[in-house]
Amino acid sequence: MSFILALDAGTTSLKGALFGLSGEMLCVCIHEYQLDSPAPDIVELDPDVYWSAVRAVIADILKKSGVAPANITALGITSQGETLIVLDKRGRPLRKAIVWLDNRAKDEAEVIKNEFGRDLVYRVTGQQDVVPGWPAPKILWLRNHEPEVFNAADKFLMLEDYLIYRLTGNFVTDHAMNPSTLYYDLRKGCWWERMLSFLGISSSQLPALLSSGASAGKVVAKTGLSLDTVVTVAPIDQVAGAVGAGNIAPGMITETTGGALAVCATVERPVYDLAMRVALYKHAVPGLCVLLPWIPTAGMILRWFRDEFGEGKDYSALVEQAATVCAASDGLILLPHFSGMNSPDVNPEARGVFWGISPAHRKAHFIRAILEAIAFALRDNLELLTQLGIDCRKITSLGGGARSEFWLQVKADVLQQEIRTLQCEESTALGAAALAAAGTGLFANLEAAVAAMVHPAATVSPDVRNREVYDAAFQRYRELNRKNFFN
Repeated sequence: MSFILALDAGTTSLKGALFGLSGEMLCVCIHEYQLDSPAPDIVELDPDVYWSAVRAVIADILKKSGVAPANITALGITSQGETLIVLDKRGRPLRKAIVWLDNRAKDEAEVIKNEFGRDLVYRVTGQQDVVPGWPAPKILWLRNHEPEVFNAADKFLMLEDYLIYRLTGNFVTDHAMNPSTLYYDLRKGCWWERMLSFLGISSSQLPALLSSGASAGKVVAKTGLSLDTVVTVAPIDQVAGAVGAGNIAPGMITETTGGALAVCATVERPVYDLAMRVALYKHAVPGLCVLLPWIPTAGMILRWFRDEFGEGKDYSALVEQAATVCAASDGLILLPHFSGMNSPDVNPEARGVFWGISPAHRKAHFIRAILEAIAFALRDNLELLTQLGIDCRKITSLGGGARSEFWLQVKADVLQQEIRTLQCEESTALGAAALAAAGTGLFANLEAAVAAMVHPAATVSPDVRNREVYDAAFQRYRELNRKNFFN
């Protein structure tokens, strides 16, 4: 029998899931890690923490599933984007990983923007602005502030690339992992030499580019896996999640509420927004692209609230509290920009705001306001896609947020649209697994893998009784967002 292991390295945890070829998930294991944030704009993590999480998750999967390592044919890996890891000539990290949430490189982002202009960056990379969290400004920051690291750097990697290197010894990456580096040419499908030259690095310091699902090599590290297990590349986690939902052709919208909120709309050719409000990425399917509006902080806000104010309650208990409050939280509104705003407006300086607090508001109001804020942000971005001619009537919800029936209902009520769910809650891991299964020849192609492995579940319908109150609350949310709160 053949099984596929998938790893999904997220912002605050690494997840592993083991799948059979019909898409059944035998088990899932999660290892959380705590990001280092010694200052408001600094977010880092020791790369060995990621690697330790990989080894721990693999060990847990093997123990929990009872599957023999020899029967795990392939290992697909996806990850968050933009987290930068710098290695020396011996493959050792030169410093902590600079996580995608890190905003230290504000000055460098402005330098790049002034040199190239937003329009050119958007046309070449698909990214609608130059923001500090993207790898190009981070590399320039290293050159300016840590020259000893910059001069000793032999490789600049994304997190997925680093984990693949630790597993296989090879430096490779997925085309669809790299548009937001700002040094990948989306149109030509190669590294953007002009940007590399400006940063002072070369393509030899970057991993080789592969198509989604392609083999990165066999496992060579001591992990408990068979040395015959093939490791495969995958797109950035949001696009991998779209694949895991069957979103591999135009006509479906997937929204993922994990640490961040991301919306994926598959398009058959590059679609550019003249106002440069939405990012464009490569799809896992050759020739297709993904419009990907997103906000940096979503589910991680609920985690923050749980850790700081939850008094030991888990997510389910917090959501139960939120359900005791009426729709629109009695006027309490959250602007969920704890680490800047990216879409539909770009503002790295944006910060979170609870607005409208009164003595009548209890803890439950704040929890519900968090859930509603993410639904409002989703609606804001879907309305943007609609303006660009994208049909947003078929929505599938993914990520941790899709586990909560109440949160799904809030989203359906705010959108006044049906929201579909999947049998497999781990769609990002399932997408990486489907790509690995197709890439290693277990299926004839990705379409066949998706048909066999992805299965729909329930549909949540909107409650029309909440239409007016949520329409009014959303307009207030939008007005607050458009105000000059953050300058």
